[in-house]
Amino acid sequence: MNFSTSPVVSLREVSIYQDVNTILSNVNFDIEKGEFVYLVGRTGSGKSSLLKTLYSDLPLLVGSATVAEFNLTKLPKKQVPYLRRKIGIIFQDFQLLFDRTVAENLSFVLRATGWKDKSKIKQRMSEVLMRVGLDAAANKMPHQLSGGEQQRIVIARALLNEPVILFADEPTGNLDPMVADGIMKLFEEINNSGTAILMATHNYEIINRYPKRVLKCANGKVLDSKVEQFTLTNGY
Repeated sequence: MNFSTSPVVSLREVSIYQDVNTILSNVNFDIEKGEFVYLVGRTGSGKSSLLKTLYSDLPLLVGSATVAEFNLTKLPKKQVPYLRRKIGIIFQDFQLLFDRTVAENLSFVLRATGWKDKSKIKQRMSEVLMRVGLDAAANKMPHQLSGGEQQRIVIARALLNEPVILFADEPTGNLDPMVADGIMKLFEEINNSGTAILMATHNYEIINRYPKRVLKCANGKVLDSKVEQFTLTNGY
């Protein structure tokens, strides 16, 4: 087992780019094991680009960063799948394969990340579906599930390889308030079991109801509530 005490995310003097434009500069923060952090900011402030850089969908061109002990500065493309095995990614638009059952969606990810034993695959799928309260949904097609249930499947998929951190991009953005609250309770359970979470959100009500540390993208910088006080309003 890995008993390392180093942060799961660490950024130093990082700049974040979208195409050729610098949208965030001089970004410095750590996220410790088991920490829950919100990422907020207006549309276009750099939240999604920062997340994409952290899970190596965008290249890190300036500064240094480690995620799950992978050095993003020098990460060759062939190493990206190994990074993705250590982290979980949750998208607002689900990105489920709609021509396959829930079980086939989950087994696809397990096989893609190196699982081969059929009985172990079946057992792991059962474990994560139970974790999100949808153990009866394995043979359903995504379109047979509600939006909240689809998001729970996406969370189950992100948990398959027991990630050290979940990166969640607006996970409650398309859900009504009661369903969003259920998703937040699930995130809290996952976090309480030791998984760190970095969650981009526009949902001011959720931040009020479940207060955590906040990183705010504004004016090309990332402000950190752990380091400095700033006002958080509904429009950020």
